[in-house]
Amino acid sequence: MDDARPWPALVVASVLTMICAVAAGVSASAAGSELSRGPSTAELHAAAKREVAERWRTWATGRIFPASLPYSAEQGGRERASRVGISPGFACAGSVDSKAAKALRKAGCRGVLRATYIDALQGVLVTIGVVALPGEFEAAHAKTAFSAVGAPVPGLRPLAFKGTVSNRFTPSVRQAGSVRQAGPYLVLTTAGQVDGRPARSVGEQRPAIFAFASEISERILADLSTPRMPDCASQEWRC
Repeated sequence: MDDARPWPALVVASVLTMICAVAAGVSASAAGSELSRGPSTAELHAAAKREVAERWRTWATGRIFPASLPYSAEQGGRERASRVGISPGFACAGSVDSKAAKALRKAGCRGVLRATYIDALQGVLVTIGVVALPGEFEAAHAKTAFSAVGAPVPGLRPLAFKGTVSNRFTPSVRQAGSVRQAGPYLVLTTAGQVDGRPARSVGEQRPAIFAFASEISERILADLSTPRMPDCASQEWRC
């Protein structure tokens, strides 16, 4: 004989209420643990990577392009290049030659920051360009649009400022260029002589006088692309 009987509705309701309460308690406990735990190592690395990618926008331009930068002098010792000026714009188009601009556009260029420096002997000008890309893959791909052997074209367009020593720094003056890449950034340089003589009128080239351009660009790139792990105890970070 089958003794099974339907449970009274009140008993069923009580059991369901108890089950739901237990489930809610477990969920609340899990949620509380999730909210109160500190960030994982993977989350900290991801945050550091995002912070690096945004430095071109969040850092002051004077931090990206310091007023002076040290370099190794051709005659030995250390000298400093002085900043002439910083461009107020950051459009990708117009900052580089048209052929290179097309490559940057395809790679998703986010912006190009430029500044011009002069060497300690006041004879050579260099414009440095920071190109911000969506990621490391895009930056590495865009790098191939520029000369790997120091040719200035296709490359960064020089940045001149009226009423300064850079007044005659036009595209025809360019004699040397460089490209470096790390993380989501390219750092480009283009260099020429202060007297404004066109590159085609220069006799024997002296690559050594432009070597400082690559050196100071590497310093700028290192500062921009080196990750810094978040410090949750600092007011600068929100963990």
